[in-house]
Amino acid sequence: MADQGGSQHGIARTSRVRTDEQKKRDLERIARYRELEDQVRARAAEGDYSPAVFQLTSRLLRLNPEYYTIWNVRRRCLISGSFSRLSAGSSCSTACSTSSRTATTAPSSTSCSSSSSATTPPAPGPPTAGKSGTTAEPTPAAADPPEATESEPSEAETRDLATLQAELVFTIPLLLESPKCYWIWSYRLWLLQQAIARLRAPLARTVWEEELGLATKMLGKDRRNFHAWGYRRHVVARLESPSLRGGSMVEAEFAYTDRMIMSDLSNFSAWHSRSRLIPRLLAERGADEAARRAFLDKELQQIREALNVGPEDQSLWYYHQFLILNLVYPNKHPAMTPGFTLQDRVAYLRREIEEIKELLEDYADIQLIYEGLFEYTLYLCQLEGKKPKASERTDLVAWLGKLKQLDPMRRGRWADLEREHDLTEGGSDV
Repeated sequence: MADQGGSQHGIARTSRVRTDEQKKRDLERIARYRELEDQVRARAAEGDYSPAVFQLTSRLLRLNPEYYTIWNVRRRCLISGSFSRLSAGSSCSTACSTSSRTATTAPSSTSCSSSSSATTPPAPGPPTAGKSGTTAEPTPAAADPPEATESEPSEAETRDLATLQAELVFTIPLLLESPKCYWIWSYRLWLLQQAIARLRAPLARTVWEEELGLATKMLGKDRRNFHAWGYRRHVVARLESPSLRGGSMVEAEFAYTDRMIMSDLSNFSAWHSRSRLIPRLLAERGADEAARRAFLDKELQQIREALNVGPEDQSLWYYHQFLILNLVYPNKHPAMTPGFTLQDRVAYLRREIEEIKELLEDYADIQLIYEGLFEYTLYLCQLEGKKPKASERTDLVAWLGKLKQLDPMRRGRWADLEREHDLTEGGSDV
């Protein structure tokens, strides 16, 4: 991209003066690009999706992977030539009927989407998954029928599998160059859906498992890449689905978040994925009230230790708030401890407030600590069904005053909170 002056991330931009020779070469490259583009569009408009046009799309997409129209032309080339013709027996409907022979709890028939769909069906039931976090280990319930394991892939399946693998390989250099290009990822998902539509479940599953391996490698390079985390969740959900004869991978994925958090406490996406997995994890474990209480205690202990190391880290407060909201609004959030009494929730919240107060001894100028104390004290009053006591009101006023000092840019917000909770001078004490 040409330099345009100004600065970004504190680095000053410098303008480059191009020579006449450089300008000439640029114009020649643009002319060649336009000629190539015109060829592809003209032949596609005539309904020509031959191997020659397919090769032209390869050249054009290497120059511009953002060109979504050309990705669509490439799809049509594959369907018109490289792929075998779909039959009723090789479509997604076969996967749906086959899945009824497994012990997983199949979702409604609508979850068997068309081959071009990117919709993810709900995850099935029993907790069986690989321990690596990279691939799922098959279970007896998800085992292939004898006829599927004993027979070799058909000629059509072999050809389609080779085509799919070649296309997935084609996109890798483009991803390395443009890792956040939506159209490359969209095309990969389309290829993966084609695997489900055209291959028997065992073969299709290997393609999807390799994709999970790719997602793992991506997150190994950039642990906080929320695009990659979302993509991983999509791939895992499909691997769990009846169309791939999957079983639950929630245990493996929860363990994966453990490893990612251990290597980087500030990984917001890992904490977020963890929060999404917990309701399923507890349900599939069949956790009783004692097990749920122990689980909550362990999670609170883990996040408190993390906050003691990095109280300025917003991702840690996000997860702590997730746990607190399970106590404050058990009916609005998937309850981790549905058997908790009001007294239990009040006791837990009081303990967390006291733990956070201790952070102030070492971190007196961390804004997020004061925000947490202010918010959680109001939650406590809400649970107890009363206004703040005199001592609580004194704390709230003091914490709000500190927030005004630490973050004067949000003085309007602090003033709103002051009025909303009657914390102005002369306000009533209860």
